[in-house]
Amino acid sequence: MALDTVMISALVSELRPKLEGARIDKVQQPEREQILLSVRNNGENLRLLINAGAGSGRIALTRQSFENPAEPPMFCMLLRKYLVGARIEKLTQPNWERLLLVDIMSHNELGDSVNLKLAVELMGRSSNLVLVGADGRIIDCLRRMEYGGDAERRMLPGMIYRLPPEQRKPLVFNCDRAQIETVLNASDASKPLDKRLLDGFSGLSPLVCRELAHRAFNDIGCLPDAVEAFLESVRAGEFIPTLLLKDGKPAEFSFMPLKQYGAEYEQQTLDSFCELLDAYYSKRELLERRRRRARELSHSVKTARDRIQRKLVSQREELERTYGRDEIRKNAELLTANLYRIKRGDSSVTVEDYYTDGCPAVVIKLDPLKTPQQNSAAMFKEYTKLKTAEAHLTALVAEGEKQLDYLNSVLDELDRAETERDLADIRRELFDTGYLKKQKGAKPDKSKKQGPLRFVSSDGFEIFVGRSNSQNDELTTKLARRTDIWLHTKQVHGSHVIISCDGLQPPERTIAEAASIAAYYSQGREGGKTAVDYTMVRFVRKPSGSMPGKVVYTDYSTVMAQADEALCEKLKK
Repeated sequence: MALDTVMISALVSELRPKLEGARIDKVQQPEREQILLSVRNNGENLRLLINAGAGSGRIALTRQSFENPAEPPMFCMLLRKYLVGARIEKLTQPNWERLLLVDIMSHNELGDSVNLKLAVELMGRSSNLVLVGADGRIIDCLRRMEYGGDAERRMLPGMIYRLPPEQRKPLVFNCDRAQIETVLNASDASKPLDKRLLDGFSGLSPLVCRELAHRAFNDIGCLPDAVEAFLESVRAGEFIPTLLLKDGKPAEFSFMPLKQYGAEYEQQTLDSFCELLDAYYSKRELLERRRRRARELSHSVKTARDRIQRKLVSQREELERTYGRDEIRKNAELLTANLYRIKRGDSSVTVEDYYTDGCPAVVIKLDPLKTPQQNSAAMFKEYTKLKTAEAHLTALVAEGEKQLDYLNSVLDELDRAETERDLADIRRELFDTGYLKKQKGAKPDKSKKQGPLRFVSSDGFEIFVGRSNSQNDELTTKLARRTDIWLHTKQVHGSHVIISCDGLQPPERTIAEAASIAAYYSQGREGGKTAVDYTMVRFVRKPSGSMPGKVVYTDYSTVMAQADEALCEKLKK
């Protein structure tokens, strides 16, 4: 659900004691619609995330880590100019609107105090972040826009900032029981109760309307009592951060327990609303960032893969046709043995097949424009051509299958890439292998290569995981010792995993944890239990001329492992 007015009210109550009086130390913009403020208050460092995305708008303290772009956007630079070193004075939610005003005390170039406002509008597609000067005019905003026909709400620098106009519907929090009954009685009786609530009052979200209708047993006579009880709990500040899970994944959140879903969803109560929003949004935003960042590279790789697949189909068809060449050779030999029977201009000849028991008669088609000798020579030539083609096509098909397997492994890497640096490593690998060509005039890639992912097992053994095919090669063939343990998912694309043993034999628990990590960083992540092979590095060899990440290994054992994200987060360093 999007944040409604009551959820924002609960957030304001939670954020006030932590943010009012805090000093802003850093301003970052990791994504186009995200601003991250690093603040310090009462000796505690906090990070305030402001997201103005259409489906993920929110303001909350977060523990998530974000990767910043190489160059900060212009809006981020402007916020740094005005906000770094400033203090947060007050947080308010005007008139139950879906926005939050942050009063800030800053200083200008002369050192004079300046009062600024940061307006955080959390209104779905119209969400925005607006910096307002002391004169009430907009300094700049995250998303500049002009509302059709409403000149007073144009979000452009220099325009006077005004709050959203009040709705014509009565605000439910200002209504008494008599007003509630009057509005409900005047509503369209043909509509469901939740629609009548939504159409009659402002300040209520569709989710809350459905919940109130459920608590009233979908009876119009009981609905005023349910609304009154709800309003009393809101005015008393009785908010409970509630996360709803379906199949173990976050599906909904609310400021109160929800009864409308019954046993369909599992309800979980969290310690704070900031923790609630982190739990709901962090995973889905991570997946969305991965998809968005990898989209361009994925398109290039899929185009190359599809082209190779089409070539393989054609080559396999041609290869299959070469398998009938022995019949052509047999006909050529039969024709040579029966040249005396053929006259020039014949289109066919019937001969005895002495290669088959009983010497049955067979008909051999001829080219009437050729002599009998020329027909025989043409058949021998066709046979030799097909024989040569078989050897050539067999090599081409093998090479194509090798490239197809490699590109599928790259697509798996792109699905698991988390940061821009991960993508830069994969992009560099594709340039090295020739699947991407550098454009003329393109800026050189100055990003440094990353090291492998590092984990520490419960028994204290270091575990390293390759981020890309090239890094898999480097990890296995250069960084790992011959006595270290190497792991990889069986017959499934994935990262190379190394247990650094330092000459010791790792316990079974460490091998099980490393196998779970190998399963998580592979295509088998979502497929339940996955077979993972492990052996000593000395038994792993990279064939000459093989594609990046391709190795062969012997003397291995196999263990079944379940991809465990929680374990990976716990062991990651």
